[in-house]
Amino acid sequence: MASQPILHVSNLSKIFTDEVAVHPMNFSLDKGKCIALIGPNGAGKTTILRMLAGILQASSGDITYTHHEKDADFRHLVGYLPQYPAMYGWMSAYEFLIHCAKLSYIPLATAKKRANELLNMVGIAEARDKKIHSFSGGMNQRLGIAQALIHRPTLLMLDEPVSALDPLGRREVLTLMEQLKTETTILFSTHILADADEISDELLLLHEGKLVESGTMEALRKKYQTATIAVSFDGDLTYYESLLKGMDGIHSSHIQRTKIHLSVEDIAQAKEVILKKSIKENWPLTHFSINQASLEDMFMKVVNR
Repeated sequence: MASQPILHVSNLSKIFTDEVAVHPMNFSLDKGKCIALIGPNGAGKTTILRMLAGILQASSGDITYTHHEKDADFRHLVGYLPQYPAMYGWMSAYEFLIHCAKLSYIPLATAKKRANELLNMVGIAEARDKKIHSFSGGMNQRLGIAQALIHRPTLLMLDEPVSALDPLGRREVLTLMEQLKTETTILFSTHILADADEISDELLLLHEGKLVESGTMEALRKKYQTATIAVSFDGDLTYYESLLKGMDGIHSSHIQRTKIHLSVEDIAQAKEVILKKSIKENWPLTHFSINQASLEDMFMKVVNR
């Protein structure tokens, strides 16, 4: 079954004075997906999120939420966590969520129930009554995600949610986002390609304010697949590299640490040849892998084409 788009963007752009921050772009976001907005600092990620959240007015273009009247206020459909969220340190986590619920006109009884649900969902229920100023970076981000979800938005948007966290806090938030994918649509920005590679279903790649590529992880990997195979043997790798170099379909090779990396013409054909040769000649093969194109590989190919 095809995914249902929850949002359509048409010719969206943003100009600050005489500087084009976001060039006209078109894309849709599908329901129930985790979409990564990827690009280096200054690529326009935050500007796009702020326009989609209704915080910043676009210079041109349309933002249309499915089943929502065009030009009507759509901010209640969005949960937004900025890169540097401001919270009241003197409040407890529970008090802060109740305060955010009031701002969304949620009745007090409903707000209390929802606050407790979210504190459990994001994994900080035990810190319910602790003051926010005592929270770690990871706990702050978890609370920030909870406040963004307080009004049950259609779309959860997170701006660089893990860039300022230590490794433990980063892992906590990425795990939470992985869990939230089953409950809501997520759009998050990042310049850390490994994070996007780990949890996203679809990508929007930005470069200098332009949308240069988009699609599912599977489709983009296939499109930018690098035909390489990595192998390792017990013994002298330079000896086995010299044997492999002479095989049909192998363009080049290099040794990196404990593996021989082979650039091949056809992965399926090279796989068959290498494995048959290893068995026939009784080579001590200890590792064989077909290398998928990494997100970094994809991004560099896109921006340099």
